[in-house]
Amino acid sequence: MQTAVIAPPASRRKPRSQPKGRQVVPAQRERVEALCAGLEPRADLLVEHLHRLQDGEGALRRGHLAAVAERLRLAQTEVYEVATFYHHFDVVNDDAVVPEATLRVCTSLSCAMAGGEALREQLAATLPRGARVVEAPCIGRCHEAPAVCAGQHAFGPATPERVADVVARRDYSAPLAQAIGLDAYRAREGYALWRACVQGERTVESIIDALDQSGLRGLGGAGFPAARKWKSVRSYPAPRYMVVNIDEGEVGTFKDHHYLNTDPHRFLEGMLIGAWAVDAKRVWIYLRDEYHGARRILEQELIALGAAFGGALPAIELRRGAGAYICGEESAMIESIEGKRGMPRLRPPIVAEIGVFGRPTLAHNLETLWWIREIVERGPAAYKSHGRRGRSGLRSWSVSGRVVKPGVHVAPAGVTLRELVDEYAGGMLPGHELYGYLPGGASGGILPARLADIPLDFETLAEHGCFIGSMAVVVLSQQDRARDAALNLMKFFEHESCGQCTPCREGTTQAVHAMRAPHWDVPLMNDLSQVMRDASICGLGQAAPNPIDSVLRFFPDEVTP
Repeated sequence: MQTAVIAPPASRRKPRSQPKGRQVVPAQRERVEALCAGLEPRADLLVEHLHRLQDGEGALRRGHLAAVAERLRLAQTEVYEVATFYHHFDVVNDDAVVPEATLRVCTSLSCAMAGGEALREQLAATLPRGARVVEAPCIGRCHEAPAVCAGQHAFGPATPERVADVVARRDYSAPLAQAIGLDAYRAREGYALWRACVQGERTVESIIDALDQSGLRGLGGAGFPAARKWKSVRSYPAPRYMVVNIDEGEVGTFKDHHYLNTDPHRFLEGMLIGAWAVDAKRVWIYLRDEYHGARRILEQELIALGAAFGGALPAIELRRGAGAYICGEESAMIESIEGKRGMPRLRPPIVAEIGVFGRPTLAHNLETLWWIREIVERGPAAYKSHGRRGRSGLRSWSVSGRVVKPGVHVAPAGVTLRELVDEYAGGMLPGHELYGYLPGGASGGILPARLADIPLDFETLAEHGCFIGSMAVVVLSQQDRARDAALNLMKFFEHESCGQCTPCREGTTQAVHAMRAPHWDVPLMNDLSQVMRDASICGLGQAAPNPIDSVLRFFPDEVTP
């Protein structure tokens, strides 16, 4: 028996005369082309395109997003999901009235201790209509607390009068610091070491050996030995790339900002030596968006560097973050460099094997690269001669909180908190007594004053459930409470969670809710902590319980007030 073949009915839908989705108006297309002039229409430059629109329009209008999608040949949903992921992008309707200025008032721990929340409330109540006031996480000016970023002008200590003056003068551009420029740096034998490397006067093996002997470790948080990282990247097939992580969003951290605004070429030379050592043909510098002045310095100095050395340099791209702490995690940073949401990748593979655009990648933070010239030129023994209690080397500490001289202090490895405060930070503020401290930013936990005489290093702090991280020290006094500090830090983690994994996304929210209760539910806290540590994808969720655990362990009297 033959089966009849029934043809499907003819479609009643008429062929599309134009693409699906929001249609691009010619005027919007022209505006996007004008704002993005000079940017190549590449998908990996999506975040840079969005910055151009945000800077030019004060927000991201939906019609302009559609025009960007058309320009980059991306789906509108791809553009929209990136635009709504980063905190510094504001997606609005086409006819929305955009405030003349956005004032980001930092309310993270150091600024909160200096009255940041009260400042935010006062500004919201008194500023003219043309300015919008929003709460912001750490903006890298903890030593100037409380800090405010008005447009691209970040400053502190901020007062209502000072902010009002900035708004009245429409002073929204970033001021430039007096950094050492290329000519002055070269006058001090700058780039002589790098030139010796590329001219064959130094071998890769000798440079790596010097780093190995010095004991230099990654100073961005993880502490991985630098020499071992270089060897690992070199072991994978070319082409190889390099990324520099200057997205120091950890609460209490501002050392990279200090070096960028004082001596940027020292890190750039270290970067070029690293790129030469692993034969990286392309380098991306990823800079946090709050550092507008530092970005201007880098832009002009990279131009000067290119003019001076031309074809001897690898291809260097300066990329701008957009307000996402998670992009301090190297794989999330790489996702952002590729023009996507900054969501951490699952491991393995490690970044050294499969990093940016799928190639073996050397990833370093700024300070690690900053020390390379000194270690090689003066010899690893000179670097190792600094140190206390059997530790060796120097560290740059970001110190803030209840001290007389907050700022970046270079001190020997193995220094204690008490020595750091008394010898470098000018002691405690008048009327304040040491009560506790954060040894490594928001992720590093909270320690009591009775542990102020232990060495601040990777191994020692681990014994106490803490870690040194990015060496961001926030000093607390008897006027503070550890449980209040822990809640502030957990709110930061809740705000900055990328949302990719449930343990971190929901765990931080549940922890904030539980920590607001007058009496902490200790069994619940312990359960939340364990689940977040065991099941979160990246270090944000895994380290977020540290403030809770520190309070339970070292400040039990505060659990039940």
